[in-house]
Amino acid sequence: MIIGVPKEIKLQEHRIGLTPDSVIVLVKKGHQVLVQSNGGFEAGFTNEDYKKAGAQIINTAEEVFKKSEIIVKVKEPQMSEVKLIRENQIIYTYLHLAAAKELTHGLIKSKSICIAYETVTDDNGRLPLLAPMSAVAGRMSIQAGAHSLEKNQKGRGLLLGGAPGVEPANVVILGGGVVGENAAIIATGMKSKVYVVDKSKDRLKQLHELFGDKIIAAESGKTDLKKLVSECDLLIGGVLIPGAEAPKLVSKEMIKSMKRGSVVVDVAIDQGGCIETSKPTTHANPTYIVDDVVHYCVANMPGGVPRTSTMALNKATLPLLIKIADQGYKKALLANKNYLAGLNVFKGKITYKGVAEALNVTYFPPEEAIST
Repeated sequence: MIIGVPKEIKLQEHRIGLTPDSVIVLVKKGHQVLVQSNGGFEAGFTNEDYKKAGAQIINTAEEVFKKSEIIVKVKEPQMSEVKLIRENQIIYTYLHLAAAKELTHGLIKSKSICIAYETVTDDNGRLPLLAPMSAVAGRMSIQAGAHSLEKNQKGRGLLLGGAPGVEPANVVILGGGVVGENAAIIATGMKSKVYVVDKSKDRLKQLHELFGDKIIAAESGKTDLKKLVSECDLLIGGVLIPGAEAPKLVSKEMIKSMKRGSVVVDVAIDQGGCIETSKPTTHANPTYIVDDVVHYCVANMPGGVPRTSTMALNKATLPLLIKIADQGYKKALLANKNYLAGLNVFKGKITYKGVAEALNVTYFPPEEAIST
């Protein structure tokens, strides 16, 4: 199969779909890999690295899209890229379609086959292709929040861990999943006072076993969230509903109740955000102020550490890519319900229920769509 890897063009996105090591694996299996020139440069991978791995360097994105049977990316196609997608071409990347109406309709119109990293599951219902980037984003959320709390960033002027004789900052993490757990790892390491809010008793029990008394585990149904938010210094939004728009757990009124210079980091912004006052930002201009509260809502947080992120992502995405390349998409997806869960758009049809419901379009079961 001919596998194309274009350079990412989303603002401040420096990751790339395949590392040279992944290229070596694919080439050894008899596949052809086309990499856009300097596509991996910002992640520390040169054209020479890809040539040595067996890839062919292509000058333009247009040529990569034109020659490839499957396109491997990191972020969702931008609208200029959607115009390059051909009928029956396979697109394998993060899509986050529930919060992207224009993109979704563009992909429907293209009649391509779109497999989303973020909805592929495993036998335990987890999201193994989303997990590595959620882990990176969770860890970065505390790093970004700590920086945003500094006075020259218009924050409260607080050090997360406090100082001898000075109380640490209060950190509230909404969601105890991969984002929340990794945020807690860094927040507790920085000696903050950390609350983790989740609706699952079992998950909170797991987190308590992991962190002990370093966190305060709070069950959402039994917690006064408004009070918790009003008293925190750093609020992390890490709530996810796979493939669907994130629920708005924090209202404008709750944001108004926060202390001047407090910070919000909404990691769920890729899925629309879980805080009502959130709107997507970029690494170049990551923050804005609402009611004296600093909001950090960068939609591609792991793009800020592209080398770490690209390497972590490839470990998760390569196995399914190999199966698609070796077997063809139909056999690979129909043989495994977890892989099939990644199919979001199939030749003009929406095949993921969460996306269909969020955008009020007709849903087609993936196994039926792909079998016809």
